[in-house]
Amino acid sequence: MRKVNIVAIFITTLVLTFAVVTNVLAQKPSPTGTASPSAELEAEPITAPRPDLTQITEETVGPLEKLLTEQSLGPIWPTNPVKYAIRAAVEAGVPPNTIVLLLLLPVIAAIIAAARHIVGIRGFGIFLPAALAVVFVATGPVVGIILFLIIVAVSTVTRLILRKLKIKLQYLPRMALLLLFVVMGVLGVLFATPVIKQPDLTNVSIFPVLVLVLLAEDFSKVQIGKSAKTAINLTTETLILSLASYVFLTLKPLQEFALLRPEILLLSVAIFDFFLGKYVGLRFVEFWRFRKLISG
Repeated sequence: MRKVNIVAIFITTLVLTFAVVTNVLAQKPSPTGTASPSAELEAEPITAPRPDLTQITEETVGPLEKLLTEQSLGPIWPTNPVKYAIRAAVEAGVPPNTIVLLLLLPVIAAIIAAARHIVGIRGFGIFLPAALAVVFVATGPVVGIILFLIIVAVSTVTRLILRKLKIKLQYLPRMALLLLFVVMGVLGVLFATPVIKQPDLTNVSIFPVLVLVLLAEDFSKVQIGKSAKTAINLTTETLILSLASYVFLTLKPLQEFALLRPEILLLSVAIFDFFLGKYVGLRFVEFWRFRKLISG
């Protein structure tokens, strides 16, 4: 119990630290003297919206559509069937950013699988790190991590309070109660946006929150089934995999290659996954763990 309390305090401290840092970064220096209205208008910086692949915006759809219109297509068979399908889907109204995200999902899934199978970074499977990477694309990594830490902290504190009060509930009602408190915590953060003044926080949709709640649920499962230390390790590894996947999702050269050369991308991922599945050697983490036995 003492270790779990320490973990809860540590997570709460991280949440408060991220909130304070975000608040400080968002604050603007106040002028010392009295300025004219025109000077005040000129002093206000104009913040450009951050391009978001998960939303249909002019900043994301425009460049991608331009790439498609400038691409010269060859014969449809045998090397260009996906290109023609993409062109027809975009002309029918399908957003190009949606197609790019779908094409890049197998790439980040292969990266996550390689990180687990070769490096030894476990995390919570493949789906959650990939979904969390998409959340980071939608909200930004800083806001996504802050929301995740808040959700994990609220669910952990709620579970500890229920245990301390000796309130025994069945699994599904307990998770529903945790969801209630998690929603209250997220609403508290959204209600504090006038003070925090974080632009990305005001545009948070329900999809990122649902994915973060799903990850918090897995965190609680591991805490109950194993230990708080194991849950923290798996969560940290999941965040590392998600941040690495986020980097790949936001690489413009990779986005353009996926949109303009989808056949090569999909075939390369399939070949990579096939040879990755044939690897039966030690992971890098195991080389370090058993280095004394190997060297001896």
